[in-house]
Amino acid sequence: MKRRSLLLTGAGAILTHAAPADTISLGVIGAGGRGTLVMTTFQKSPDVRVGAICDVYEPNLERGLSTAAKAQSSAPKAYRSYKQLLEDKSIDAVLIATPEHWHAQMVLDAIAAGKDVYVEKPLCRTPEEGVALVEAERKTKQIIQVGMQRRSYDLYLEGRKMVADGTLGNVRMVRSWWLNNYVGNGGARTAKLDGPLDWEQWQGPVKKRIPLDPFIFRNWRFIGDYAGGIVADQGAHVYDGIHLLMNASYPLAVTAAAGRPHKVGYDTPESVVVTAEYPEDFIGVFQVNYAAMRYRTRNDQMNHLDGDKARMDIGREDCRVFKEGAEDTPAIEKKSEKGFGWATDLHVQNFLECIKTRQTPTAPMKLAFKAALVVQMANLSLKQGRRLKWNAGLNKVEV
Repeated sequence: MKRRSLLLTGAGAILTHAAPADTISLGVIGAGGRGTLVMTTFQKSPDVRVGAICDVYEPNLERGLSTAAKAQSSAPKAYRSYKQLLEDKSIDAVLIATPEHWHAQMVLDAIAAGKDVYVEKPLCRTPEEGVALVEAERKTKQIIQVGMQRRSYDLYLEGRKMVADGTLGNVRMVRSWWLNNYVGNGGARTAKLDGPLDWEQWQGPVKKRIPLDPFIFRNWRFIGDYAGGIVADQGAHVYDGIHLLMNASYPLAVTAAAGRPHKVGYDTPESVVVTAEYPEDFIGVFQVNYAAMRYRTRNDQMNHLDGDKARMDIGREDCRVFKEGAEDTPAIEKKSEKGFGWATDLHVQNFLECIKTRQTPTAPMKLAFKAALVVQMANLSLKQGRRLKWNAGLNKVEV
């Protein structure tokens, strides 16, 4: 990789070639739906070329290679082992978009290989993994961006400014919710594969080894050995947004309650309520219900910041502030010019800028771990049936 120049204009960024032009060679680890989408976002920059793609599921690998090749003059290399991709000295940075049980180990291995890293959320599965990752980040010179795109999103940055300048007054509670339906009528525990899968490698660091199970491969987000359930998958985004808006520290304590799983084969609940307490004297309440109706709009997710002067309602597309008893007409209303999808573009652009400048990106691991920790403590609270505290001095969860 040679030097590049990026010009930032307003909320967006225009990437221009330096003289001579040069290229970041990107390695993609995990070419599923999200991985392929973010890869194509990287390819919008003329300074990026996808140099290699790795996936243990052959249909994903073939689709990723084909998709990448359409946007550049030559096809990427194909790898079926992420460690071989990391050994490729032509690769400058990696996009990690695997199931979450692989995130922590892959990030550590990528850092050791001298690669800059863009890793999807949640950052990690346990508090211990998160502590190790934050320590690794402190010691490395590599640039690491976690896929918490609200931190680069113009709408959320506007919201943060209004909270900071006192528009809402004192905010003692943030109420957030996310609705969807991944249950249907309960269904049957069935799934099939469309091609070869290296199941042993896919299981990776998980200690419990089981025979090939297509249902788990297709539904890993809801299986506790591989992920934290929907409360972790979406809660990581929501709590990171709360932390950004409120400039919050690590939580003091977390409590959670949940219903039972309703989809056949799931072992994590679709309906969860989490309450996180913060040293900034507010609580963040998150309600996720993936056994609700399915929405056709972005109105499936909302955050209410309850101040003593005004209330802010901020979702994925607009931000409204209600004053004087929260009348029907907002006193302030802002909309994202390009919509929530643009947040990922901004986040990728920030990462590319930081590769050039070697400055800290908007979502380093030390910030992303705060959100991961809340949802991990929520899952621990569900298992133990009690309120749990975070000891920031010892970096550990306590009763």
